[in-house]
Amino acid sequence: MATRPITQPPPVEIPMVQRMASVLWPSFLTAALATVLFFALFDPKELAALRNLNEMSRLAGYTLGFFSFWLLTSLSSALTCYFRRPCHEPVERDFEDEEVEQQ
Repeated sequence: MATRPITQPPPVEIPMVQRMASVLWPSFLTAALATVLFFALFDPKELAALRNLNEMSRLAGYTLGFFSFWLLTSLSSALTCYFRRPCHEPVERDFEDEEVEQQ
């Protein structure tokens, strides 16, 4: 006797705002932490001097660093959300017809 697989209701579509918030908010928090840790070790004024950007202020360095970290972490979060989706739509099958054919 074959057992029937558990059928699940179709997934509810998540609103776009909620999907964006689920990517941007964690990446914002991670970028803030990364900025604090990175600039605790490196001075943005010295990093700017290495690239001959002597006119750049520390605040501009902090800002550029934060938005760079935010971009990287949001791309990582977005890719995670993208790759969690199924590759194809599940095929709905009529199990009653299969039982009749097996008998």
